[in-house]
Amino acid sequence: MGNSGKVEFGWFIPTNGDGRYLGVKPEREPSPQYFVQVAQAAEKAGYEFALIPAGGDCWEGWIVGSWVAASTNKLKPLIAMRPGLITPGLAARLAATLDRMSGGRALINVVTGHYPEDLKATGDPLYGSHDERYERTKEFLEVVKGVWQTSAEAGGFHYAGKHYSMEGGVCKPDVVQQPHPPLYFGGSSVAGKRVAAELADVYLMWTEPVDWIKGQIAEMQTYLDELQETKGVERKLRYGIRAQIIVRETEEEAEEAAWQILSKADRELIRAREKQHANTDAVGQKRQIELFRAAKDRDYWIGPNLWSGLSAVRGGGGVSFVGTPDQVSDRIVEFVESGVTSFILSGYPHLEEAEISGKLFLPLVKQKLAAKGYSV
Repeated sequence: MGNSGKVEFGWFIPTNGDGRYLGVKPEREPSPQYFVQVAQAAEKAGYEFALIPAGGDCWEGWIVGSWVAASTNKLKPLIAMRPGLITPGLAARLAATLDRMSGGRALINVVTGHYPEDLKATGDPLYGSHDERYERTKEFLEVVKGVWQTSAEAGGFHYAGKHYSMEGGVCKPDVVQQPHPPLYFGGSSVAGKRVAAELADVYLMWTEPVDWIKGQIAEMQTYLDELQETKGVERKLRYGIRAQIIVRETEEEAEEAAWQILSKADRELIRAREKQHANTDAVGQKRQIELFRAAKDRDYWIGPNLWSGLSAVRGGGGVSFVGTPDQVSDRIVEFVESGVTSFILSGYPHLEEAEISGKLFLPLVKQKLAAKGYSV
């Protein structure tokens, strides 16, 4: 049976440094030259877009994303809008300008939270108010989308909310992509999921076992149903996951490469990082640590070719697909058949792993998906 769903694969630009190992100083310092190297390698490998990370340790994504877009032909930068740290009117204009200058390649990642320490350090007054941050994000996105879709001839966009107000808001230049650049959105709490159901285009999750992902998608559908029942708004979402990928010709080589990433990490550091990640108010991060801790007696394997060994050290999307090209592509197909159509992948170091995965993995998984009727 054919499937009209488009499956996309993205890579990652390591703007806080890169190397073969976690838990030690990066071997490669961040630089504009290296960002371009990774982006061009990802584009050549067959990746369609690249996530530019956000956070206190990262270089500013809007600048990096613009730089990367100017140095590639097709690669789409996925850049973070961070409500509370930027006004929605300016965010809309930044995105529209990038979309125009890149020829319609801007993708937007809506980042509501982070570690409280990072939010404090960037001046967010709601650093300790989890649900209120999502309330603010909802207003933020209503303004951004309103500005994108309201012309000056119509009098501009008007809005009066708890966190934002606007009179006659307009966006120049106009966006290229219609009705607007796609909005990617992560947030595992109920508050986050409700906002995503109402305003996002792609709901992002950190990688978990397939059954867990199916459960999250089913939960999201209840919020979409609720939206239709209460507001008469019918919406559909696409779903994406963030993961590491370690693919080699043999399973033994892949597993050895996975453990090698942790080979220089101090045990005390691992314990300290695990404690730090567990203390966050981010529900998704807590789920990652839950998987990591539950799998300790299984060498951190949480499913076939799914390894959580990196989760404590790096936090975030630490779960890795590990195995041969055939094994990893089969796992990806399972996720696609569960409803996931967007994959944001990365590996250490990002330059070499983009090349390796582009050679061994991407052609094969695209071939398998096309054979099942998916667009790739």
